[in-house]
Order: sequence, then C-alpha cells, then structure tokens
Amino acid sequence: MTYTIKHIDNDYKMTAFGVTFDDFNDWAGNAAKATTKKAEITENGKLAELLELADGQEYQINYVIDGKAWRGFGAMGDFNIEGSEVLNFLAGDYIVVSGENETTDMLTGKVFGGLLQEITDYKYVGPGNYAFVSTDGHGELWLRAEKI
Repeated sequence: MTYTIKHIDNDYKMTAFGVTFDDFNDWAGNAAKATTKKAEITENGKLAELLELADGQEYQINYVIDGKAWRGFGAMGDFNIEGSEVLNFLAGDYIVVSGENETTDMLTGKVFGGLLQEITDYKYVGPGNYAFVSTDGHGELWLRAEKI
C-alpha cells in the first residue's frame, strides 16, 4: 500500500446516506449499522438515484456530524435527495492511500490500523475521509492533512 500527498485547490461537497455511531469503539455494532444502511439505500433505490445524478462512482464516507462519528455511502457533488447529507470537504493537502483489489473497509483498516502512524511529515485533520474502489479494483482513501 502506497500513499501520496495531493493538493486540492477548491472546497467541494459530497452527498451521502449514512448512520451516526453512538460509541465509536463498538466496531462490530458500527459495522452492522453501516451494512444495514447500505442494504436499505440499495433496496429502496436511493443510492442508485444519487449515483445517476453524479458520475456513478460510489464512495464510503467517514465524517463527524454534531460531534459524533458518522459513516455514509454516496457520491461526489451537492445533490438534494430526501434523507441525504451534504458534506463539506475543504481545499488543502490530502493523504491519498492507494491499494489494489481491496475493499474500502480493508483500506480504512490498514490506514487507521498503522499506516497513519508511519506518516511523520503530515497529520490527518479531517473533518472526514472517504474511500472508493473502482470497477478495475483500484482503491483510494483520501484524508485531509496538514504538513507538520
């Protein structure tokens, strides 16, 4: 797994459907809540509706809303769909972690399970991060960061 630093010149938005986690450390419970939400928005067509409005690429988004951890599934852009959240991502430097043939959960686990501690010249500052895996198996996790 490799990482690069990429600079984004302008703020941007992502739209997603998600769930709030009451206990950030309840890994199994949080995974179950996120899986249930993903199944719900897939079955009711809301995720497909959102992806049709955007470029078709689905993102898994981790964010902080009202001081609580939140995970959602969505698309790049600002769209008005009932039940969705529009999230702000700020311009600046991003740590971009790349991987091949890994799920978004695998990428996230590797980054927060150790890779971030190995990056000594930048620190993750949030307020969120997002990951995707393209149809060819290439995945990326993007985290807003500041140079130390």
